[in-house]
Amino acid sequence: MLLITILLSATFAVACSDTAPCKVDQGDYLIALPQDGSAPVPAVVFIHGFGGSGEGVMRNRGLVDAMVARGYAVIAPSGLKMSGRNGGSWSFHPERPRRRDEIAFLTQVRDDAISRFGLDPDRVLLSGFSIGGSMTAYLACANPDAFAAYTPIGGNFWRPHPEQCAGPVRMLHTHGWSDGTVPLEGRVLRGQDSRDLDALIQGDVFHALSIWRETNGCFQLKPDRFETSSPFWRRAWDRCTPGSALELALFPGGHVIPAGWADMALDWFENLE
Repeated sequence: MLLITILLSATFAVACSDTAPCKVDQGDYLIALPQDGSAPVPAVVFIHGFGGSGEGVMRNRGLVDAMVARGYAVIAPSGLKMSGRNGGSWSFHPERPRRRDEIAFLTQVRDDAISRFGLDPDRVLLSGFSIGGSMTAYLACANPDAFAAYTPIGGNFWRPHPEQCAGPVRMLHTHGWSDGTVPLEGRVLRGQDSRDLDALIQGDVFHALSIWRETNGCFQLKPDRFETSSPFWRRAWDRCTPGSALELALFPGGHVIPAGWADMALDWFENLE
């Protein structure tokens, strides 16, 4: 009886879910799984914004349930807690001080979830909102093959913008037309000049797209396709490096994850060649 108790205790100690954190060396994450997990399932690693947490992502049931209903696992890692604040954030900009190697942490989360839950390693999408979107972009820039594709929302590069990225990516960037927290053109949070090491200035989304066009080797500046029949106004660059993808989706709103985003993003992901 004692042995059974010990084994059961050990089992429950390592179990994790959408409410019990999965522990890795540099942090933790939560995971919501689809009911039908008989075959290796795809996954979305979703990075929260400034002051958020993995728990906060899981409380967004509209977002999580929409992805789980389509057969995806949803993985929500947590940023490191900030001093004097309840939530966490990310050391996303490579030219600013780092509290943690976030790229190593997020790839460790990916590998742990694939191993622990038998996920499909070839169908793991990295996404994030606000600073989580910026973290998504910087990981894509540094290590484009780490995830199958990237779908940042309301955040991309900051100033100073990267001069170049490591290789082509598959990216769908989504942004609110009237976003005042992370405007399309960026916003000065501290300082006046990006050459000042103490300055903190958001990037320009349109400049970020020019970096991604160059990275993807796109044929020309203007998009190849436009779509305005849905709530999202979309611009796509198709004549680029084979295997890459680049698209911008705008919506009439502010700094939010818009209704319908999960289905739109997953449709895009599933239609990639």
